[in-house]
Amino acid sequence: MKDRPLIGINMDYRAFVKGRAPFSVIHSGYYECVLSAGALPIMIPPLFREHDLTPILDRLDGVILTGGDDLDPVKMNLGFHPSVTVMNERREASDRLLCKLVLAKKKPVLAIGVGMQELNVVAGGSLYVHLPEELPKSMPHRDPQGGMHRHIIVCEPGSRMEDIYGPGEICVTSNHHQGVRKLAPIFRAGAYSPDGLIEAYEGKEKNWFAVGVQWHPENEGNISLDMQLFEAFLEATAGKTLALAKAS
Repeated sequence: MKDRPLIGINMDYRAFVKGRAPFSVIHSGYYECVLSAGALPIMIPPLFREHDLTPILDRLDGVILTGGDDLDPVKMNLGFHPSVTVMNERREASDRLLCKLVLAKKKPVLAIGVGMQELNVVAGGSLYVHLPEELPKSMPHRDPQGGMHRHIIVCEPGSRMEDIYGPGEICVTSNHHQGVRKLAPIFRAGAYSPDGLIEAYEGKEKNWFAVGVQWHPENEGNISLDMQLFEAFLEATAGKTLALAKAS
């Protein structure tokens, strides 16, 4: 029997501050969802040398790109905005390299939150820095008090998203103020919010599972709608053998 798929999950990085050593951290929902769907999670620390990341990636069956703080607008030749909480520089450098390698190797990938934004930018797309100003008619996409916010999205007919969730609307957990402005040429939209913002995209190549979602299925990952996304991703990495692994 084939071993369970190995799924890499990139970690966040917290730099040294007075009284606290540097450390890497991850939302437990990511690896709990991977385990629940029948695969094994492998944590990827923020490594920024290709000769360190490549051997890890070569051993993985797929990669999950996680959420986190904002990409630095200055690195995208955009003006800084006071609403931006810039992610740690080491993490951004590592994430960008990881995205570059995932794209080059056509590794199955599920990109979530800022991970979705990173993959799009590295592939040649662009972002809105602050939706309330650049897309003033947009609906709220996060709770200003920091709590859980949910809104409707609509899957595109004929998309992979529709295959996973079925036609029509679903309700998702949202917490972002940036978003996809221009979609990279290798992707197509998979779902929109009612205000027209791209909420999911997918790779155009039929045999490459590459899905980015702006929402956070890991927050409530044992709800059936959220698990459907993880299960579809893992089925793409392992095919029919995944059902055998889950039953063992």
